[in-house]
Amino acid sequence: MLKEWFNNLTSTARINPEDYAAKISRNRLTSLGYALAGWYYMLRRQKNTRIMSVFSIVIMMMALWLRVSRVEVAILIMAITIVWLAEFVNAGIEAVVDLASPEIHPLAKVAKDVASAAVLLGVVASILVGLLLMGPPLLEKLGWMTSIVS
Repeated sequence: MLKEWFNNLTSTARINPEDYAAKISRNRLTSLGYALAGWYYMLRRQKNTRIMSVFSIVIMMMALWLRVSRVEVAILIMAITIVWLAEFVNAGIEAVVDLASPEIHPLAKVAKDVASAAVLLGVVASILVGLLLMGPPLLEKLGWMTSIVS
């Protein structure tokens, strides 16, 4: 029983991707090229990624203008990155689902909707983080904080 459990646990690690994958990168520079090609694809073909680019730049410029701390900037970078990651994974899942399920299938819809919901979750969380970190300094900069407090 323990041996079977251990075999199940380690079975994935025994799979050699070169036996199954269409193309395996042999060096890190080539792998970087694939990653950049994916990013370029997202910017060129995915409207939401272009919108996210604009918002990411605006948020970082606002953070500099508001002079938030380095730790707060790091937190903002992490929040923005989570949204980007979710969007990239969502696009990958959508591509694989479309490839695997050319006809409309209820489970294909589930996969795409759940992946999209992950992006929405990341966006909502990043908005909350942004408001918590930059809301007070923005209100202070605009002179609204003193009128709210008094």
